[in-house]
Amino acid sequence: MKLWDKGFSTDKKIDHFTVGNDRELDLLLAKYDVIASKAHAKMLGKIGLLTDSETSDLVNELDAIAKTIEEGTFTIEDSFEDMHSKIEYLLTEKLGDTGKKIHTARSRNDQVLVAMHLYLKSELQEIKTETITLFNLLMDLAEKHKDIMLPGYTHLQIAMPSSFGLWFSAYAESLIDDLYFIDAAYKVADQNPLGSAAGYGSSFPIDRSFTTKEMGFETMKYNVVAAQMGRGKVEKATAFGMSSIAATLSKMAMDICLYMSQNFNFISFPDELTTGSSIMPHKKNPDVFELVRAKCNKLQAVPNQLILITNNLPSGYHRDLQLVKEVIVPAIQDLKACLEILTFSLKEIRINNTILEDPKYDYLFSVDTLNELVQNGMPFRDAYKKMGMEINEGTFSPKRDIEHTHEGSLGNLCLDGIREKMKKTL
Repeated sequence: MKLWDKGFSTDKKIDHFTVGNDRELDLLLAKYDVIASKAHAKMLGKIGLLTDSETSDLVNELDAIAKTIEEGTFTIEDSFEDMHSKIEYLLTEKLGDTGKKIHTARSRNDQVLVAMHLYLKSELQEIKTETITLFNLLMDLAEKHKDIMLPGYTHLQIAMPSSFGLWFSAYAESLIDDLYFIDAAYKVADQNPLGSAAGYGSSFPIDRSFTTKEMGFETMKYNVVAAQMGRGKVEKATAFGMSSIAATLSKMAMDICLYMSQNFNFISFPDELTTGSSIMPHKKNPDVFELVRAKCNKLQAVPNQLILITNNLPSGYHRDLQLVKEVIVPAIQDLKACLEILTFSLKEIRINNTILEDPKYDYLFSVDTLNELVQNGMPFRDAYKKMGMEINEGTFSPKRDIEHTHEGSLGNLCLDGIREKMKKTL
């Protein structure tokens, strides 16, 4: 069954190619098509295209379909093109001609649009919640381990003293930047496109303000052509927000992989969070974090995938837009999985609190030792040369009792300030 069926069938090969994996993906989106269909039915009743009885029957039956979706018993068989055709079939099977009226004044195009907007709003909020959960854990770890020193690196060379407090809270504060992108994507999604039909509106006197309020959108996408052009655009906005979080997570996962190695030995995890080797009995591999790194690097390619699918398409609907769904939906699930597993694993992180006792880290303190000479009156350039000579001659004696006091430094992490900044995104 197809919403555009005119009484003739399409070649099975064409049907298989054009439908793709829509049925599988639509199982995740069907909930939102029902929400939109309920709002649409109520609106049709409000403007007199449905009787009160027809409206009530449609809403009740849509609620029954929603229950099957929630229970996991809703299916989209191969005989149906997508969720829209299956839901309309169920309505018609149960209500007869009343079920056939649900498609009045709308197109499959704006059905997809509004379902995707509602889906992305929900998923973006869930991503934000999971990101905040990870943020709170990182901040707690920063507070707990703020005084444990850690080597800082530039060019992967020993550079200056850092701390686990700095390391954990650095990633926490970076997540705030990522949520700015998520909030921007949410704002794009929070516009009702329903009523744009095939992209040029309808001759029926529909009430788009009613459906906007009914579905909980902040506003509507007023121009119907602009609404249609939102297909692909709202997914791209979401992808950019997700890629920003993914970049933060992949960088942290890389740090963890380095810090777990025997060459660094800064951190460790319980055996149950690592994996072994098929031939090397001593191995404790960071497979979880390697997969987070790989998945999040893959996620950073999603915006470009969507750009390449939608780039240079003229206004109006094109079947190319179907493919954005199969890119964005799995990406969302991958990002949520990475956020969840990082939060789960980092709760069990074990910190080495004696790292800097190794003399190979003495040079970390060259800058602080140099700065003490400057504070005692020596010109910076002379102090720099003196320190360089001592290092070359092997006579360097590090000043380990360092004192960093400025905002955001070792001795002044400004954790309260970072928490306040996060609160402003809520």
